[in-house]
Amino acid sequence: MTLKIITQAFDPYQEIQRYQHAHPENLGHIGATNIFIGTMRDFNENVAVKGMTLEHYPGMTEKQLDNIVVEAHAQWQLIDTLIIHRVGTILPNEPIVLVAIWSSHRGDAFDACRYIMEALKSKAPFWKKEHLSNNDERWVTHNSTGYKTP
Repeated sequence: MTLKIITQAFDPYQEIQRYQHAHPENLGHIGATNIFIGTMRDFNENVAVKGMTLEHYPGMTEKQLDNIVVEAHAQWQLIDTLIIHRVGTILPNEPIVLVAIWSSHRGDAFDACRYIMEALKSKAPFWKKEHLSNNDERWVTHNSTGYKTP
C-alpha cells in the first residue's frame, strides 16, 4: 500500500509500471488490476476553467487517505494499492489522481477502486479553487460524482 501527495505533474502509466516492477513479489498472484485516473477538465458547471489550485491539510489528508485504504483492504481481498494525488497548481488535461488496485479477482478490484475514489472525493480534506477563463476565481463547494446508484 502506497500513498503519495505530490506537487508536480506525473504520468500515471509510468507510475503504475514503476510500481509493478518494484513489487515482483506480487507477480503470479495478481489476476486483476483496476485503474482510475482523474484528469482536470477545462469546464465545470458550464463555465470554462483555465486551471485550479488544489490545497490540502498536510498530515490530516494523508491520515484520512490511509484510513480509506485500510477500510478497502478490510472489505475486499486486495493484494496492493497505489494512490497518487496532486496538489498545487493544476492545468486542464493534467492528471490529478491515480488509484490503482491489484487483486486476485476483478470484482474486488473494481469495487475497491470505486469505493476508494468515492471516499476520497467525499472524505479527504482537499479544497479546489478554480481559475475561470474570465479571470474570476471560485472555490468548489461540492463534488459532482457523476455516480448514479443502480
